[in-house]
Amino acid sequence: MLTVDFDRLGVRPGCRAIDIGAGAGRHSFELYRRGADVVAFDRSADDMKAVADMFVAMELEGQVPEGALARAEVGDALALPYADDTFDLVMISEVLEHVPEDDRAIAEFVRVLKPGGVAAVTVPRWFPEKICWALSDAYHEVEGGHVRIYKADELAAKLTAAGLTVRGTDHAHALHSPYWWLKCAVGVDNENNPLTKTYHRMLVWDLMEGPWLTRTAEKLLDPVIGKSVVFYLEKPGASGAPQ
Repeated sequence: MLTVDFDRLGVRPGCRAIDIGAGAGRHSFELYRRGADVVAFDRSADDMKAVADMFVAMELEGQVPEGALARAEVGDALALPYADDTFDLVMISEVLEHVPEDDRAIAEFVRVLKPGGVAAVTVPRWFPEKICWALSDAYHEVEGGHVRIYKADELAAKLTAAGLTVRGTDHAHALHSPYWWLKCAVGVDNENNPLTKTYHRMLVWDLMEGPWLTRTAEKLLDPVIGKSVVFYLEKPGASGAPQ
């Protein structure tokens, strides 16, 4: 399930990309499929081991263009182990809402992005997230959970202050908002509720089959209740992307 529209980022073979807070690797895998030289970066060694194994499997199965490179690395988003102006593309999806020192995390990923490079930043959208917090403390009051709810203009101001230009915004995953509202209402750890189980089966079916009905419904609903807001950004300066 991708939150970012990769076509809007102009990913092409040879692009040096980093996926910060890569988690299970969903965006890293798409970058690799498109031929990027990609680093999946996360603080979880277990997650990065699984992502590294998947990178190997993807290459063996011929899912990636010849010459594409991928690796998984463990580290801290507040102290990225890379030189200034290293990457053509930075992705940080559903991460900043977990980070108490979000200004520091933003400064770090801007530092490693080349002038002329592009970035995609996603966080939970204010309205759907506010409902989840109102319905359930357990939704966010967990170790490593969400520490804030962003308003879009607030985050845009932080990104702009750090030296980025906002080139566009979008919303994603409208069908997931009602699922999480249901989960919060019945208990986020309640795995046996028939409503949430049925809804989850629908989401899995939608993900696997991509039917016209649900794809159209989500496209229409994303501007209204999309669970994530996506920022497409650029770091001003001469283009650092490969030609």
